[in-house]
Amino acid sequence: MLSHIKSDLPAGLVVFLVAVPLCLGIALASEAPLFSGIIAGIVGGTVVALISGSRIGVSGPAAGLAVIVADSIAKLGTNAEGVFDMERGFGLFLSALVIAGVFQLILAFLRAGIIGYYFPNSVIKGMLSGIGIIIILKQIPHALGHDVIPDGFLGFFQKDGENTFTEIIVSLQNINPAAVIITVISMVILILWEQNFMKRIKFFQIVQGPLVVVLAGILLNRYFFITDGLHLDTDEMVNIPLPDEAGGFVGLFASPDWSEVFTWNIFLVAFTLAIVASLETLLCVEATDKLDPDKNVTPTNRELLAQGAGNLVSGLIGGLPVTQVIVRSSANIQSGGKTKMAAFTHGVLLLFSAMFIPDILNMIPLSSLAAILFLVGFKLAKPSLFREMAGKGNAQFYPFLITILGIVFTDLLIGIGIGLAVAIFLILYKNFTTPFSFKEDHQPGKPIEIKLSENVTFLNKAGIMQALNVIPSGSEVILDATASKYIHPDVVEILDDFKIHAEKTGIMLEIKGDFHEERLNHLDLLKNSVSDSNQQKSYIESVFRS
Repeated sequence: MLSHIKSDLPAGLVVFLVAVPLCLGIALASEAPLFSGIIAGIVGGTVVALISGSRIGVSGPAAGLAVIVADSIAKLGTNAEGVFDMERGFGLFLSALVIAGVFQLILAFLRAGIIGYYFPNSVIKGMLSGIGIIIILKQIPHALGHDVIPDGFLGFFQKDGENTFTEIIVSLQNINPAAVIITVISMVILILWEQNFMKRIKFFQIVQGPLVVVLAGILLNRYFFITDGLHLDTDEMVNIPLPDEAGGFVGLFASPDWSEVFTWNIFLVAFTLAIVASLETLLCVEATDKLDPDKNVTPTNRELLAQGAGNLVSGLIGGLPVTQVIVRSSANIQSGGKTKMAAFTHGVLLLFSAMFIPDILNMIPLSSLAAILFLVGFKLAKPSLFREMAGKGNAQFYPFLITILGIVFTDLLIGIGIGLAVAIFLILYKNFTTPFSFKEDHQPGKPIEIKLSENVTFLNKAGIMQALNVIPSGSEVILDATASKYIHPDVVEILDDFKIHAEKTGIMLEIKGDFHEERLNHLDLLKNSVSDSNQQKSYIESVFRS
């Protein structure tokens, strides 16, 4: 870890400057105590960094989990009478997070690091884009100075009768000009920092846009206060608890509520967190490895082990879920980070700031964080991503788009379920249409050729029957099964029926290959498994009768 300390320490400082506002902003987006975001950043930079096998990946609270966290806290903290208790909800959520960490450790020991490859990329990208859009929509009221949002990220419809879009309309009727000014200036700074000519200047590579936004927000708010004109209300500012004489710094941490640890609701939240956090981590690992100029390959099972340990610790001390995150990882790469020391340095700096300068953190306006989250949401749902997915064809674009719409207009889990169902349907439809090649508009006088694919399953029955049913009487047909290694018995039966139909309708049928061969091979295997000759005979006869 110390071999590249000259490059790792400056990179760790840059990652810290990026991480502070992001930790606070993601905690705000999660409707969780703001200090929980700082805790997650500390855990991701220390515990996870020390265990992880990634040299340049950085872990911390992830924007992609904000919706799940807010939804879980709200549901766990609401009793049967519909009364919400934030402290209870967050305590129960922490117990679920500890269990989620255990689930991730189990996944690591089961060598489930390849789990991400079994989910359609279109649905995963749709999930991240949908989350990005929700983050943007939910931060608009904060950017306008309207900070009383009863349900936070609890789905599209809210208990007060409003929804995501009508809440924005309500906030437009309660605008604080001071918040709007800070938001606009913050957005200008962030956009300016994204320009190529700025990135080429060394100073602006070290001093990151989010840090400048935070400092600008603090200075503007102080200016408003001094001039006795515009002002921000208390609920429009960051409000990290300060150490008191009784508990000190340790008193800022929270403990899980174990009172419902063995209930279904807790295990459902834990399972959801474990799966989504693992997927987001594995996707980030793949992206980070591609960005790594040294092309190091991160061991995915060890990464799941590190993330599981991180979430277990974070849950025990009052933090948000952690994953490997692409924004901080890419900042680390761009700043010259070479080993895990850079990520560890950023974690230590987060701990130092929380211990010694919390007063400064409480001077940050929420509208500044809203501007930062606008950029985070935009990067998750870039227009270029929509163009890219559209260019990949309907089989990729439809699940992607429907997942987004499902998440925005219902909630995260329902949206993912709808998108996954569409993706599976399109896979089955593709399987339905590609077990063979066949052209209905063949040239007259030439034979109709039907080529069966390598594997033909019972899912292909309908497609093959439709193709055979449109063949006119008196045609010349070539049925090519030479490439087939497996043909389901149901399909064999359809082909046998077509042979009889061809003889009766004057269709000249030529068969290449033997589509009964697989069935006969199967019977040989069955025959070898039955020792008695009489048993063999009766068993084979029963198979043919079936």
